[in-house]
Amino acid sequence: MRAIEARNLQRSFGDELAVAGVDLDIEQGEIYGFLGPNGAGKSTTVRMLCTLLKPTGGSATVLGHDVRDHSAEIRLRIGVALQEAALDDKQTGREILELQGRMYGMKGQVLADRIKAVLDFVDIGDAIDRRVGTYSGGMRRRVDLASSLLHEPEILFLDEPTTGLDPVSRSLVWEEVRRLNTELNVTIFLTTQYLEEADALADRVGIIDAGLIIADGTPTELKRGVGSDVVIVKTDSVSETTLQRVRQTATVTDVSFHGSELSVSSTDGAALVSDLVVTLNDSDTTVQSLTLRTPTLDDVFLAATGHRIEPGADADHVEASATQTGDS
Repeated sequence: MRAIEARNLQRSFGDELAVAGVDLDIEQGEIYGFLGPNGAGKSTTVRMLCTLLKPTGGSATVLGHDVRDHSAEIRLRIGVALQEAALDDKQTGREILELQGRMYGMKGQVLADRIKAVLDFVDIGDAIDRRVGTYSGGMRRRVDLASSLLHEPEILFLDEPTTGLDPVSRSLVWEEVRRLNTELNVTIFLTTQYLEEADALADRVGIIDAGLIIADGTPTELKRGVGSDVVIVKTDSVSETTLQRVRQTATVTDVSFHGSELSVSSTDGAALVSDLVVTLNDSDTTVQSLTLRTPTLDDVFLAATGHRIEPGADADHVEASATQTGDS
C-alpha cells in the first residue's frame, strides 16, 4: 500500500482551476518534495490530501483511505504543519502540546511521555514553558512541528515549513525533517518554493506549475534530463536568428532566453563555451557575463515552463482562496 495516491486530482474555486489534474504515487518512508512557485497549487493539493478541502474532480487516497469518504481515519494517521502556525500567543508551548494531546484522547502519564518524546526530538529548550507570543518565527515553527508529531503520525505534511525563516532556523528545520524520516521512518510530503530545500531533502521531487505536475523524479534524474552542464549568459537581447544558431550547435540540448539571461544546456559545457562565444560575437550580441555550472532544479523548471521560480512572490488569487476556504 502506497502512502499517497492521486489520479487526476482537481480543485476549482468558481471558474478558477487551482489544481488542474495531479497524479501522485508516493511510497511509505519517502520524502517527497512538492516544488513550485506561489500560486502553483501546492497548498491546495496539500489541503485536499489532508481532508481540509474536498476535491472537485479526480480521486486520492492516503494510507489506503479515500480523502472524500474517510477523513476521520486519515486525520488520525497524519500530522500537518501548514504555512501559518495557528498558535495561541497567550498559551505556553507546553500548554499547546497538552491541548493537542487531549484532542487525540491522551491523558495522564501517556500524554506526559509523548510530550517528553517530541520535546527530546524537536529541541525547544526552556522556551517550552514561555508564552508563544515571545517566540521567534523559528521557535513557533518548531512548536507547531512538535504538535503535529504528538500522536505519532505515519505521514507528515509540511507546507513550506521554512518560509520566512533565517538561514540558521531553516537549517535546524532541515535537520529535524531528516531525523524524522531516517529515525522514525515517517513519510514526509514537503511543499516548498526553495530549490535548494527540495534538492537537499527530497528522495523524489514533483514540480508543479499552474496546477499541473510538469516533472517528477529524483533530483539527480531531473537535473540530468536538462544536460550535464548549463552555460548562463547575461545579455540585454538575443535575436531569434542567433537563438536558432545556438540550438544547432553541437552538444546543445536546450536553449531559453528569459529576461536578460540566455540559458544553454549542454552535454559538454566546457567544449560549448568557445563555440557559443564565437556565435554571439558574430551576431553582435553584447555579452555582460558568462558562467558555466552544473544544472539545478531551477534549470529543470525553466526548461519545462520557460520561466524561473521566484521565492517570495505574492500568491495569486486562486491559491489565496484555497488557504482561506474551510470546505471540509
